[in-house]
Amino acid sequence: MLLRALAICLLIALAETVHGALRVRFLNPRFGDRRARQLGVFTGSAIFLLITWWTLPWIAASTASQCLQIGLLWLILMLAFDIAFGRLYFHFPWHRIAADFDPRKGGLLGIGMLLLFFAPLLAAKLHGLL
Repeated sequence: MLLRALAICLLIALAETVHGALRVRFLNPRFGDRRARQLGVFTGSAIFLLITWWTLPWIAASTASQCLQIGLLWLILMLAFDIAFGRLYFHFPWHRIAADFDPRKGGLLGIGMLLLFFAPLLAAKLHGLL
């Protein structure tokens, strides 16, 4: 189950990376960077929720505890991925990365990460597995 959850996390990371590139290409020019990032939280959440719903039966999580463990694993890995990508690839300063998580500054990424944590549990309930 853990290896399958890790494989799906890689799929989510790939999908979110492509999503981010498309957001920059198409939404940033129209709405500006900040508003595009805010919109991207909702479209990105829809993407990983669909991936989770589609793949959860294959992961074979059978309890709420397992679903929350998968969600926690994904949360930790995606936080690390987002922060590392921002720092190492885009060379964002720490305050810019932190702003993405601060609702007072318009950052909604924390909401997306919270949804990511609960995505396996939600998908399991929708599939009738729990």
